[in-house]
Amino acid sequence: MKKEDVPQHQSKLETANIREVCYALDENGEYTTELSTGWDPKTIALNNALEQIKERVEEAKKRVLNNETSPLEYYMELHKMDIPILASYVGFWKWQVKRHFKPSVFRKLNSKKLQKYADVFEISIEELKNIKA
Repeated sequence: MKKEDVPQHQSKLETANIREVCYALDENGEYTTELSTGWDPKTIALNNALEQIKERVEEAKKRVLNNETSPLEYYMELHKMDIPILASYVGFWKWQVKRHFKPSVFRKLNSKKLQKYADVFEISIEELKNIKA
């Protein structure tokens, strides 16, 4: 693709002032880099992924409010993490993080463990414990 043909379609990347590097041919036929705001197929895929994340966050919030899981699952989804990533950030084993998802176990966590989670999510322990409807 030629440098002037690099797609510049509107996308969420553009509104976040993010550009993507693409390789293109310049006027001398040599490869060079060009910034792109995105192209329609990628925008559709990105929007679908963001919608799925939004749904997962809402589902996790409902489970927390129904006392089916701890707030850790909600904040993990909100921050686009999974259990292995969260476990690596807090320094716990994956099985421990999964166990901390149980509301009865979460309520018994000491302040040191809660603080580790709060630090990862950049919130206070109080915010970690209390999710509003």
